[in-house]
Amino acid sequence: MSRICKAFENKKAFIAFLTAGDPDFASSIKNYKAIIEGGADLIEIGIPFSDPIAEGPVIQEADIRALASGMTTDKVFDLVKELRKEVDIPIVFMTYANPVFHYGSDRFFKNASEAGADGIIIPDCPFEERKEFSDTAEKYGMDFISMIAPTSEERIKTIASEAKGFIYVVSSLGVTGVRSEIKTDLSTMLAAIKEVTDVPAAIGFGISTPEQAKKMSEIADGVIVGSALVKIVAAEGTNAPDKLKDYVKDMKKYF
Repeated sequence: MSRICKAFENKKAFIAFLTAGDPDFASSIKNYKAIIEGGADLIEIGIPFSDPIAEGPVIQEADIRALASGMTTDKVFDLVKELRKEVDIPIVFMTYANPVFHYGSDRFFKNASEAGADGIIIPDCPFEERKEFSDTAEKYGMDFISMIAPTSEERIKTIASEAKGFIYVVSSLGVTGVRSEIKTDLSTMLAAIKEVTDVPAAIGFGISTPEQAKKMSEIADGVIVGSALVKIVAAEGTNAPDKLKDYVKDMKKYF
């Protein structure tokens, strides 16, 4: 059984996102360790990029801070290697098509796999073009994580039937960021997904409060939180680990 599958085995998974290198390399490692200690079941590591089109201001600013600190794709791989010395938690990259193409797809997935990554999410890669990356990811034992958005409509079952690892269900239209209310009919989306696959489905985009997490965990296999954690890093800088750990602990109480 893969590490990603184990994250969902007999439980609801809490998936936590942070941008690698925010605010710097050493602090970033401490931050990931803190959210793992807090109870995260899977971590998403954002590879900083200058044009992250799916991200709202909070994560855009985190990318700017990380790039300014000297973060590169190779340093992200080094960061994962450091984490792998101590943790066996599933690790999934969140990045964009441009950085992978620029790095070289085969080289990227080879190095990512050797570093210890289990999967990848590429928000700007349409389902119909996924083979550009998914075949190479599979070659090196990594899952290419599919995203299903409210606009997917009749394509939901098609995308879900091809999914690997877990399915990232986008809760709302627009970019990432904290939302006071999520109005999408997620229950219908998840029912359509479950008709065609047993691959776990986790809901992300906009979840920031325990109440939201509890509501989403009742209908999905997991909950993804990113911007709320990144905001803690932005506010606390190098003093973020304790706050991050406590935040994850508080959220986990509700599933």
